[in-house]
Amino acid sequence: MKVVAFNGSPRKGGNTEFMIKKVFKELEKEGIETELIQVGAENIRGCIACFKCMENQNQKCIIANDNVNIYFQKMIEADAIILGSPVYCADMTGQMKCFIDRTSLMAKANADILARKIGASIVAVRRNGAMHTFNSLNSFFTINQMLVVGSNYWNMGFGLAAGEVEQDKEGMVTMTNLGKNMAWLLKSLSESKIAPPFQKILQSINQAYKNSKEVLAEAPLQFILLCVQQ
Repeated sequence: MKVVAFNGSPRKGGNTEFMIKKVFKELEKEGIETELIQVGAENIRGCIACFKCMENQNQKCIIANDNVNIYFQKMIEADAIILGSPVYCADMTGQMKCFIDRTSLMAKANADILARKIGASIVAVRRNGAMHTFNSLNSFFTINQMLVVGSNYWNMGFGLAAGEVEQDKEGMVTMTNLGKNMAWLLKSLSESKIAPPFQKILQSINQAYKNSKEVLAEAPLQFILLCVQQ
């Protein structure tokens, strides 16, 4: 299992990165692989509404002079996606907005390829605008039919200077619980894919009963357990 996080902050080592790594710590405790990509430090163009992604349906944006196509493949390969951003003018950074505008359209163009993956957003804020940013980031997940993970509070932390968010004790607890909740959901979904559906179990028992009434009569419990294991 793997979680990829995209940091929309242009500042390396800032509060958004600190909170993402706080979540990563809980995921890594559960053996889940993590990767952090700082899209905020890159020159990412916005969507130009050419709709070539809809026409080509090749999991690529026609704009090829930045890393968005590479990062979209990482989204496809991941089991869960984290979007993090500081608040700029009461919303996410421009780099993050350009990134999700393009990747969300690419996902829709390719048969909702991100559907049923897990998603979570993280917001670093100095004073205000966190809820608007939080809701904007979550819109990426909901339009793509993804499963959004929450915590004991909305996923935000308060701070201005790099590392100041660590002083927000409630924010740190929120990040810790977010990591735990994401790990639990990832493992639960993974286990549900392995376990046979209940209907399949019933069909297996019914077929076995038809083929061997005598065995079922002699050891019904053991036989049913054998069918369930299959």
